[in-house]
Amino acid sequence: MLIKNGFLINPRTSISEITDIRTKDGIIQEIGHLDVKEGEEILDITGLTIAPGLIDTHVHFRDPGFTYKEDLHTGSLAAAKGGFTSVICMANTKPVVDNPETLRDILSRAKQEKIHIYQTGSVTMGLKGETLSDLAALAKAGASGFTDDGIPIMDASLCYLAMQEAARLSLPISLHEEDPAFISENGIHHGTASKLLGIGGSPAVAEDVMVARDCMLALHTGAHTVIQHISSGNSVALVRTAKALGANIHAEATPHHFTLTEEAVSVHGSLAKMNPPLRTEKDRMAIIEGLIDGTIDLIATDHAPHSVEEKAKEPMWTAPSGIIGLETSLGLGITSLVKPGYLTLSKLLEKMTANPANLYHLPGGSVEVNAPADFVIFCPEEQWTVEKFASKSSNSPFAGTSLYGKIHYTICNGEIVYSA
Repeated sequence: MLIKNGFLINPRTSISEITDIRTKDGIIQEIGHLDVKEGEEILDITGLTIAPGLIDTHVHFRDPGFTYKEDLHTGSLAAAKGGFTSVICMANTKPVVDNPETLRDILSRAKQEKIHIYQTGSVTMGLKGETLSDLAALAKAGASGFTDDGIPIMDASLCYLAMQEAARLSLPISLHEEDPAFISENGIHHGTASKLLGIGGSPAVAEDVMVARDCMLALHTGAHTVIQHISSGNSVALVRTAKALGANIHAEATPHHFTLTEEAVSVHGSLAKMNPPLRTEKDRMAIIEGLIDGTIDLIATDHAPHSVEEKAKEPMWTAPSGIIGLETSLGLGITSLVKPGYLTLSKLLEKMTANPANLYHLPGGSVEVNAPADFVIFCPEEQWTVEKFASKSSNSPFAGTSLYGKIHYTICNGEIVYSA
């Protein structure tokens, strides 16, 4: 395939220019002003932007065990529609990915899909926080990293040991930071939102104390440690301090945490309920500041599908937490970060391509000769309306929203896997 006349933005090499890209057998062969070869498939993308395929380091495809919400196939379709060519799935499936057999089963079935699906292993057996999984065996079987996402690791000494082992294996460890001792009802911020509902909710201190602990454990172990879905301004400051001290600390921001506040709960109900919860405007702006100065180096969706019936549970704070996010992530980033001038488009893409690829040792994340032919092709100035999800679920507060950044094509391994 010869892709003609695209405006290439490649954050890893700081290139922004109109160019052509030739691919063959799933690999980039040439980049430049190229002549058409006889019989070559041509994709003319004049007026469109082309960038490395997006990479999401935090998704839930619910497979195995909860495939009525999502499965590997529908998850891959949602990813492709959102411009993602690589995703990393969390380990809180049923059975839990705490053993090589379950891991190999997922990775084997993932090969049948048209995007790259990677899988984490759980830090602890059964996500119980009591006994470490055999992290070395999981790494050998192909785990891309380790996480008990959805559940915090409360035993500090066990978390310390896990970080030491992750560092020895040169793989990231990602942590869900909420101390349940401070939480009355999860998914709703302790503040305006909880008062309106007459509940205690979840205060920022529940996150802050865990982040403070794990920043120091990361500093002392040297492990590449990811603070997942950061929501508190204080936590952003803690990560900034830990980085300055020399810790290999990283942080994810989700699109919902940099676009919405706790006020969304009164508008969208359980569709605005997630762990950690949407917080205040001050927290939202602190997350944006963290994205601007590099404290937060990853944008990840925490794509969390649930059925309509589950999200309709009453009272609403008993409904499961989480929203789908793959199909809206790029649009929300452009609309909420690039358009207001907080980030350049290249900086936004860096947190969605090069940075996650570097951290997780993935082959994608850059448009260079001999790199995988994985691309997202979009128009940052074109508006589109969020509707008709490819995901099996539709639990999103952004349905009906108008966003910038319409995706026209997603290409993975040199094959068009989504076209508008």
